[in-house]
Amino acid sequence: MIVTTRSVETHQDAVRMLLEPLSDRLGVERLTVSPAKLIAEPASFRGRILAQDILAPIDLPRFTNSQMDGYAVRSSELADASENAPVARPVTHPINAGDRERALPVGWAAPIMTGAPIPDGADAVVPIEQCLPAHFHPVTAREVSGELSVSFISPVEPGSSLRARGSDVSMGEVLLRAGTVLGPAQLGVIAGVGITNAVVRRRPQVLVIATGHEIREPGSELVGGQIFDSNSIMIAAAVTEVGCTAVVWPCYSDNAADLLHILDSGAASADVVITIGGASAGAREVVRDALEPIGVEFLHVAMQPGGPQGLGEVTLGGRTQPLPVVCFPGNPVSALISFEMFLRPLLAELATGRPLERTKTMAALAEAVDSLAGKHQIRRGHRDDGGSVHLVGGASSHLLSSYAASTVLVHLPVGVTRVEAGDDVEIWSIDE
Repeated sequence: MIVTTRSVETHQDAVRMLLEPLSDRLGVERLTVSPAKLIAEPASFRGRILAQDILAPIDLPRFTNSQMDGYAVRSSELADASENAPVARPVTHPINAGDRERALPVGWAAPIMTGAPIPDGADAVVPIEQCLPAHFHPVTAREVSGELSVSFISPVEPGSSLRARGSDVSMGEVLLRAGTVLGPAQLGVIAGVGITNAVVRRRPQVLVIATGHEIREPGSELVGGQIFDSNSIMIAAAVTEVGCTAVVWPCYSDNAADLLHILDSGAASADVVITIGGASAGAREVVRDALEPIGVEFLHVAMQPGGPQGLGEVTLGGRTQPLPVVCFPGNPVSALISFEMFLRPLLAELATGRPLERTKTMAALAEAVDSLAGKHQIRRGHRDDGGSVHLVGGASSHLLSSYAASTVLVHLPVGVTRVEAGDDVEIWSIDE
């Protein structure tokens, strides 16, 4: 059996090309915009991308309102006000946020609260701090009799302390454009104009299939050489973290027909398939046995861990379009490293419009380490308070607990055989 070997960069390009057509295939769906929906399903809001422009159905603000607490006045009536000659005006009913609009009698001032509608006839608000007295009168029936008054010690410009109708957005104007990622401000402005749903790009649905005669669901009873399945939840969590929807369907078998049945059943609703395990050159490689005959390529990437890889397209489950399949090795560290290296930024970009690259920096190694010259080795580690990187665990692909205790991935590229203590290496932060 001849196994093709390629570089990490070449395989990254191949996976990118495989998933590239998905951008045009995903379609759209409606996202209900409401606090109740957000609280019940927070993940359904994270990183959503508008598929259509949203036009403002109303002016925002919908009416001219007060920018602060103070008195609504006619500015022309205060033209001669000064500290030496304050202008006094009787006080009428207060206007609170949510009150109906009403008229301001000529010669009067109206107490007005922030957000309250400006009464007809008024064209400015004088902040309460600039009035005499610098506080509101108690609300009593005397307000309508003219017994209470307020004095002003300076003129006020027309439009002062007002939020003009439509000053944020006018009815019919583009509120948000297609391609916008919906964050807190965007959801707020959608709700602010009364819209209750938005057309967004549908998220990719990823079918995650961990394979192996030996794996069993956590919590079940193990016999013989069986092990608990850590890959299903691990890769499903990684898929969900980047904004995709994960569907988990393990294949507890080394029978190719069983795997093909799962694929045939899940293909109709999937956008991408990730298989884990069964992709190497052993005697019982279920993924390879099932998928190589129908067009999936299996090869070796010059990377440790994560060398055995597969990718291609299959047409199953009544689909008319081919289904991209990416195959990872079965050792847990190999599988998660493979996701980091080949799928994480691509799936994130499909789901949220952003590639979600890891933060990459250079840092000094705390201790010397050897590497294989012909492989891009990826070790796990953490940074100390001084910024130096300590390796956690060895290079082996089964050391998942060491990965779980790590905060960075340490990259030792092809051609590097040894890095001395104090030498700089590239690290990717994985604790963000």
